[in-house]
Amino acid sequence: MITITEASIEDITKIQEIANITWPITYGEILTKEQLDYMLDLIYSDQALSKQIKNKEQLFYLISDSESIIGFIGIEHNYKNEAITKIHKIYLLPETQGKGYGKIVFEEIGKMALENNSNELLLNVNRFNTALNFYKKLGFEIKETVDIEIGNGYLMEDYVMGKNI
Repeated sequence: MITITEASIEDITKIQEIANITWPITYGEILTKEQLDYMLDLIYSDQALSKQIKNKEQLFYLISDSESIIGFIGIEHNYKNEAITKIHKIYLLPETQGKGYGKIVFEEIGKMALENNSNELLLNVNRFNTALNFYKKLGFEIKETVDIEIGNGYLMEDYVMGKNI
């Protein structure tokens, strides 16, 4: 059994803890340590998370099992003023993977999206991320290939994936 609850400014430290555990595992063989550190600071610093949460640029949610917080998501409804919910962030602790939690979380995101008049889910995934296969199993399809400049000479080399709901 998992629960998904809205996160607040007080939850920034927990979000950072999970990012600092999951990112090196997810991206350690894809990105250099320098790019990994740069991106963690860019996206998950106190200032960056506070701004995203306060300005409601993304809605953050904590994912918990019966014992503890096991992950988080960051989503945006009405993405680019369209009937799309964009999944900006979804991370589950490594020890929870393979237990069906990811599928449940995506089902819950789909319900939230429908409640907010979205008919499509959208996400970006690094082209070399093994999660790509998981997203395909959930019915996501590659819509486009993008290279996003993030500063310091670094790129995010992503696929944009979508799924109708």
